[in-house]
Amino acid sequence: MDVREAVMKRRSIRGFLDTPVSRATLERVLDTACRAPSGGNLQPWRPYLLTGSVLDQLKNLMAERLATGPAPDEPEYPIYPPGLTSPYRDRRFALGEQLYSALAVPREDKAGRQRQFARNYQLFGAPVGLFCYVDRQMGAAQWSDLGMYLQTVMLLLTAEGLACCPQEAWSIHHRTVAEIIQPPEELMLFCGMAIGYEDPDHPANNWRSERAPFAEVATFQGWSD
Repeated sequence: MDVREAVMKRRSIRGFLDTPVSRATLERVLDTACRAPSGGNLQPWRPYLLTGSVLDQLKNLMAERLATGPAPDEPEYPIYPPGLTSPYRDRRFALGEQLYSALAVPREDKAGRQRQFARNYQLFGAPVGLFCYVDRQMGAAQWSDLGMYLQTVMLLLTAEGLACCPQEAWSIHHRTVAEIIQPPEELMLFCGMAIGYEDPDHPANNWRSERAPFAEVATFQGWSD
């Protein structure tokens, strides 16, 4: 699979098979992903990968927390900017409508939408969870490096025949995740990522989010043609 094919094939999968993922495959992906760009070669990413009984502990703990209705943890960073304007707000709204339409969950079914959102914390049934941390001393430039690293991981997973879904939703329950992972204090949870094999029959996987055409976002200068 070439890079272009991997880019076009990759998407956020929200329904997985319970087929195990080998550690050797994940080690190969992470070893290669370390070649992602990194300003000054800081390599600020710190991924933790969970499966089996350890991941079950986290899923069960999250299910208990959600069932008792606790408020999310105090955010350590804003997932979205406050006062998000068009066209960004419109794209976010359209994404939600596309997803819930595919799942046949109408807007007025708030309980149904909450149940679907809670599936984030079961990793949509995926057998592997990757939790990516970054050192608290890092700034915006290193967070950019983090994004390039995670994209590299996702493309490599795609090339291996695996599916994934990056999930910033985990960041609002960072204390619960820390109970299981027990990361050093200097690390901040950026996101989780569900990893596994796609369930092709799951309705959440039978659609693709729309992207703005490149002409809407890109500007070319200096060409005569």
